[in-house]
Amino acid sequence: MPLYLSRFSYTAETWARLIGNPEDRRKAAQSYTESVGGKLHGFWYAFGTHDGYTLWEAPDNVSMAAVALAISGSGALSSLETTVLLTVDETMDALRKAEQVQYRAPGA
Repeated sequence: MPLYLSRFSYTAETWARLIGNPEDRRKAAQSYTESVGGKLHGFWYAFGTHDGYTLWEAPDNVSMAAVALAISGSGALSSLETTVLLTVDETMDALRKAEQVQYRAPGA
C-alpha cells in the first residue's frame, strides 16, 4: 500500500480546546485511516512551520484524499499538506521509465 506523509497545523481555536481538554489525537488519526482500510504508522508534534506530522498507509490516493478532505473539512486545521511517498523500488522503476520519455525543454 502507498505511504503518505502529512504535515498539519492546528487553528488557534483547536489549540485552545486541546489545552482545556488534553487529548491524544493519535487514536482519532488511527480511526480515520482504518475507516478507509489504511494504517497510521506514526504521529508526531513539532516546532517550526507545521505543528505535526503523520505517516499513513492507505489502499490508494482516493482513500487518502477522502481522509484528508474529512480532516480539512472539519475546520480544526489551518493547513494540511500530504505527500505521496515512493519506495526505492518504485523510484528505480520511474528512473528506468524516464529514459523512454521524450521531454523537450522549453525553448529548445
